[in-house]
Amino acid sequence: MVHEKARVAGSSAKDRPIGVFDSGVGGLTVVAALRRRLPNESFLYLGDTARLPYGTKSPRTVRHYAERNLRFLAERQVKGIVIACNTASAVDLRVNLSIPVWRVIEPGAETAAKATQGRVGVIATESTIESGAYERALMNLRSDLEIWSRPCALLVPLVETDWHNEPVTKEILGRYLSGGKDFGIDTLVLGCTHYPMLKSVIGEVMGDQVVLVDSAEAVSEQVAVDLTQQDALAEHRRQPDRFYATDVAGRFQHIARRILNDPEVTLEHVEVVE
Repeated sequence: MVHEKARVAGSSAKDRPIGVFDSGVGGLTVVAALRRRLPNESFLYLGDTARLPYGTKSPRTVRHYAERNLRFLAERQVKGIVIACNTASAVDLRVNLSIPVWRVIEPGAETAAKATQGRVGVIATESTIESGAYERALMNLRSDLEIWSRPCALLVPLVETDWHNEPVTKEILGRYLSGGKDFGIDTLVLGCTHYPMLKSVIGEVMGDQVVLVDSAEAVSEQVAVDLTQQDALAEHRRQPDRFYATDVAGRFQHIARRILNDPEVTLEHVEVVE
């Protein structure tokens, strides 16, 4: 099991980077949120772009990829790891680590449970929806909730191909979200870290009356709270962020720079060994 409640050990560990991984570059929405919330921290990001998407793969395959990614980051002396992939967050991981590990599902569910009047929608990848992870997390927080969920297999490829503003994207979202509108949801969890890139279009489809929950913002707040409680916050920014990817196609570089609003960001190619 991943030791999710482990502490950051020792004062020297404060200056180590925070590791973040996702199946692609969508998890950089988490890095962007973390940068805003924790400006003194540095980050080491791994996007497993060569094996994208995780959301259509079996739990066994996702577990295998995620455990490799955890070990890759841990070997680089990070002080904690954020699993920015909802699909990977939903599976049981069997890696022994001595550092904290944060998942995106629980913080997102907590934010939604506080915001909703009683009807919550969840959109995510097929694997995340099939796992029932969000439903369990939400019902553990509030047993009175009514939950509508929908797998949205086409959204990650749309984001990864930079089709955020194409008419077809709004049409596809309209089809995916029509059931949630009919159900009367008042809060919608964006259950994949790629989906905040489509937030404006989703807002247009759902209307202002529906609260959109961005799990990237929710998990960044949880990381800040935990590091503060452990007295493990970096006091000064001592090293630059680094961004690794298992495939550095030009479109990934373009999307990474767009998400982080930083034209100087460079994805470094890396092989994640078994």
